[in-house]
Amino acid sequence: MNPTIEAVKKNLDLTQNKPLKILVYEAFRKTIILGDIPAGERINEKEFSEMLNISRTPIRYALQALVDEKLVEYVPRIGNVVKGISVKDAYEIYDIRKSLDTLATIRAMQLMTEEDFQELHDLITYGEQLNHENKIEEVLQNFSDFNSFIYEKSQMLRLKTIVTELHAYLVYFRDIAIRSSQRCAEALEEHWLIYRGMKTNDVEQITLITHEHLDRSLQFILKEMERRQID
Repeated sequence: MNPTIEAVKKNLDLTQNKPLKILVYEAFRKTIILGDIPAGERINEKEFSEMLNISRTPIRYALQALVDEKLVEYVPRIGNVVKGISVKDAYEIYDIRKSLDTLATIRAMQLMTEEDFQELHDLITYGEQLNHENKIEEVLQNFSDFNSFIYEKSQMLRLKTIVTELHAYLVYFRDIAIRSSQRCAEALEEHWLIYRGMKTNDVEQITLITHEHLDRSLQFILKEMERRQID
């Protein structure tokens, strides 16, 4: 089997209770973001359909969605060509996230009650427990819950939508980075520093730690992109 098709097949999880077109889209998306379909490669709809033993309709849906996300480009007389995520894209996404996450954290700090701070404290404590128990999948969810909590308490719903959309492009790389036990422990400590900055109303510390937190995540992602030879 074509190695590109094999890579997509590996990421196609048919056990999930989702429409086939969504599963196909998610498989293509993950494979492209991880660089397992190189930028510039043409996706042959007919070949994928035959080798994956599915109709062309869900594949066509997936490719159109990826064109809309600018991960794939339709080139006249050639077809759908992979654009992928570049190192430049990663830098841009994280520069935007630094600004938006800092804004959300400061706004959340200003609006949170003592009960909210206790809930955030308990959430980070639970993350430490999961890390000690080496429950990696649960730790990843805990980190997502931490971010979601901040966005929710900021009461800036549009900001949450924007950040979530941006973050989705690099979520697979982030998961790879967080699976490093060293990075996992560091990220938890950074969550505590952000929490303490919020508790003491220290905008300077919140800004500094949020930027450092995202910079460290970016460095892990860049190393993984280099390992996968993504330009």
